[in-house]
Amino acid sequence: MIYRIARVSSLLAVMAGMSGCRQSGAVPERTASADPEPVVSVTVAPVVRTTLHGYVTGWGRVEPESATAGQPPANAAIAAPVAGIVADIHCTEGERVPKGATLFQLDGRVADVAVQRAQEAVRYAESVVQRQEQLGPGQATSQKAYQDSKQQLAAAQSELNAAQVQRRLLDVPAPIDGTVVRINTKLGNAIDPSTVLAEMIDLNRLVVNAAVRSVDVGQVRRGQRVTLTAGTAPRAPSDATEAATSSNRTSTPTETATVEYLGSQVDPATDTVLVRARLPATSTLRPGQYVTVRVLIDERPNQLAVPVDSIVQGANGPEVALVQGDVAVRTPVTTGLTEGGLIQVEGNSVREGTSVVVQGAYGLLPKARIKVIGR
Repeated sequence: MIYRIARVSSLLAVMAGMSGCRQSGAVPERTASADPEPVVSVTVAPVVRTTLHGYVTGWGRVEPESATAGQPPANAAIAAPVAGIVADIHCTEGERVPKGATLFQLDGRVADVAVQRAQEAVRYAESVVQRQEQLGPGQATSQKAYQDSKQQLAAAQSELNAAQVQRRLLDVPAPIDGTVVRINTKLGNAIDPSTVLAEMIDLNRLVVNAAVRSVDVGQVRRGQRVTLTAGTAPRAPSDATEAATSSNRTSTPTETATVEYLGSQVDPATDTVLVRARLPATSTLRPGQYVTVRVLIDERPNQLAVPVDSIVQGANGPEVALVQGDVAVRTPVTTGLTEGGLIQVEGNSVREGTSVVVQGAYGLLPKARIKVIGR
């Protein structure tokens, strides 16, 4: 019994010693190592010096010029002044014809007979007058007979003039210098004065009637240069950002024109104002074509610019991440005009040729280690 008690006491003493070692820190703890600084992969672009332009954007359609002082409208609907049957067509679609050229002829057989009869009546009346003059008024013939012959001659001449006018009405001339853009009749068709035989447009006198947002039209002035790009009918930009984006799109070849008229009323349905630009005579645009309109309102040469995607919004405004070796430092900037994917910037340390972060700029710390992709 004494032996068993001594053995248990020894075991308890050993266990107590081991517990004391753990409580006194005899076993060393593992130390945590610091996390390495992250490296962000980015693409960069240089700060460039260029000329930037400011535009007001609108949309419109190419149309013939309206009538002005001393000039008729640049388009015309061709109709005959009398009823008849189309006997001849002297024009083709796409042909440019001068003012006064005969475009259509109506059947003139009846009118020709009337002219011939009137001419015969005039000749007979002239012979009667000559006979009366040979006899001598008041001598071999009476004064009254002589006067009656003169009146008959005048009446016959009047009938001839009327018949000739009716005959000329059967020849339909071009009312303006222009191009025949559409022929609406065929040989043998019976027509009346309400029938439009053809349509003409003077393609050297075209304008663009454009719609510009009322908030932007205050920056537009007569004489400003306009860039016109053909395309489908656009819609009004919903905000300034979308307007800038749409103004930088490129598609079909462009034309240049000049602002010549500003409307004085706002269209309440679209909140736009009419702006009219005159096309040059050499323009390749055609009537009815929809165009995007960009009015040049500002031009700033020798400006520093960076890609639009390099601009991030910081706590106090726009910033760019300037590249300094393998570190990018976010720097406040002032922005200006936007054109062609570039935006005007000014700020400390922003110099021509300096690199800025483009892809990967968002989410960067104020000062971050970077790895440039593609370098």
